[in-house]
Amino acid sequence: MVKRVKEKTEAQTFEELLAGSVAAHGHLCPGQIVGVRLAILGLRLLGFEAPPTHPQLKHLIVFVEMDRCTGDAVAYVTNAKLGRRSLKFVDYGIMAATLLNLETGRAFRIISTEESRELAALYAPGEPDRRGQQLEAYKVMPDSVMFRVQEVKVNLSPFDMPGPTRRKAACMKCGQVVRDNREVRQNGSVYCRPCASGAYFTGVQEIAWPDMNWSPYANPDPTKLTDSDSPGRRVWPGEIAGKRDD
Repeated sequence: MVKRVKEKTEAQTFEELLAGSVAAHGHLCPGQIVGVRLAILGLRLLGFEAPPTHPQLKHLIVFVEMDRCTGDAVAYVTNAKLGRRSLKFVDYGIMAATLLNLETGRAFRIISTEESRELAALYAPGEPDRRGQQLEAYKVMPDSVMFRVQEVKVNLSPFDMPGPTRRKAACMKCGQVVRDNREVRQNGSVYCRPCASGAYFTGVQEIAWPDMNWSPYANPDPTKLTDSDSPGRRVWPGEIAGKRDD
């Protein structure tokens, strides 16, 4: 039996959520406070707890528009995850996130205001520097000063939804399997996006590497529950008989 990681599902205070987010992210910064508050506001607008309950989490999709500290905080509080397809990254470079309720179709885009940065000194006059002012001000500043809120419509295709892979296609140039309708069709041929329009990487060269036959377990036998060389080792989901989860 696989040991499951216990996830946070009981409603928590702002202080508890911030402490957990800071621990997961690695440091306290103004962006962490903004992200925690943004997520709390978004969940409240949807009628969800913070963090969401398991039933609520099944209906939640979160879009983050920045790869900064705020994004980590939003992901932590909402418990949305990239691997579950409940967390979507849209590279707009905007300090904003959208929370969508799949059950009702309601969605709210919440944008961090520039005014909140300019007004930080008014809310924390005792702090000598800008960073300290923001750290304290963002804890007490009203939501109406910190954020703008837009109710929006988000149209997701079946290929964007959580759940098993709905489509696979092989690139006719490199042979790579492309999942969830992300392939590109050109002149009747199917390609992966790197082959069709270029990639973020260049100079591709297949290599061998030291210890390339390394495995977490010595001589693993996926047909057994435990290995003689690895006492107590249990099979991971989908490992028996070569079954895969992807």
